[in-house]
Amino acid sequence: MRIRIQNLNKIYKNGNQALKDVNLDIGNGMFGLLGPNGAGKSTLMRILVTLMKPSSGSVTVNDWDLQKNRRHIRKLLGYLPQEFRFFSKLKTWEFLDYSAGLAGIRNRKVRSRQVDEMLDQVGLFEVRERMANKLSGGMKRRLGIAQALIGEPKIVVVDEPTTGLDPEERIKFRNLLSDMSQKNIIIILSTHIVADISSTCKSMALLNEGEVVFYGPPERLIDVAKDHVFLIQATMGDFETIKERFPVISTIPSEEGWEVQVVADKIDGFRAERIYPSLEHAYVYFMEYQQDRVVY
Repeated sequence: MRIRIQNLNKIYKNGNQALKDVNLDIGNGMFGLLGPNGAGKSTLMRILVTLMKPSSGSVTVNDWDLQKNRRHIRKLLGYLPQEFRFFSKLKTWEFLDYSAGLAGIRNRKVRSRQVDEMLDQVGLFEVRERMANKLSGGMKRRLGIAQALIGEPKIVVVDEPTTGLDPEERIKFRNLLSDMSQKNIIIILSTHIVADISSTCKSMALLNEGEVVFYGPPERLIDVAKDHVFLIQATMGDFETIKERFPVISTIPSEEGWEVQVVADKIDGFRAERIYPSLEHAYVYFMEYQQDRVVY
């Protein structure tokens, strides 16, 4: 499978341009879409799953045009929106059974087996008889994940999928997506949680104000931040000054005061050492210091 996005624009009726000449080429495996709130990620996701039409530009899935072959492409899709809702009068298994039917699984025995398997994978089998609207927030998110994956879709689009999940659930979900990505399908993961991308995606794009400002493997974005991440040994008196001068990534109490991780082009006036950047460091550095630079 391959998705090609060319010169994609979306301008809303109020004049807000949510997407500006977006160009991406997405192949099989996990693809991460990273950016701050309001960057245009959800707009792009809604266009890709045929819920919204672009103002201009094109999207093709293999040889099918997204606008001309909407019905065919929808059969290939699994989608978890940022705001996921379901029928409140259905039990957990009934909702997933309904979703499986929409995904094209007509045989009742096959559908029942796949529903049970998916509920087990997302850790909801023990509550399969519980009303869906009585699930906890994290469980509801897992049910949303299950309905996106049921029916073996060829393209899975998930928008902020780990919102509301605790750290253990987030890791399980990332492992589930990673396992699925080995089956020659496309999984597009849109998030503002950097760790979700750094641990699963081989390729990614960074959106800012509707534009793609970075496109490539996460390692290439990390390269941009090399020599720009510092660990400062700060006294209690220095800490407020450091927060005013530099973007702070983390703070850890120490015997002398604080160990503070920051991103910067250079550090003057403090005892600091360079450290190797993570993707989170690279993301913050790029957004703070390299916004005018486009990296492909």
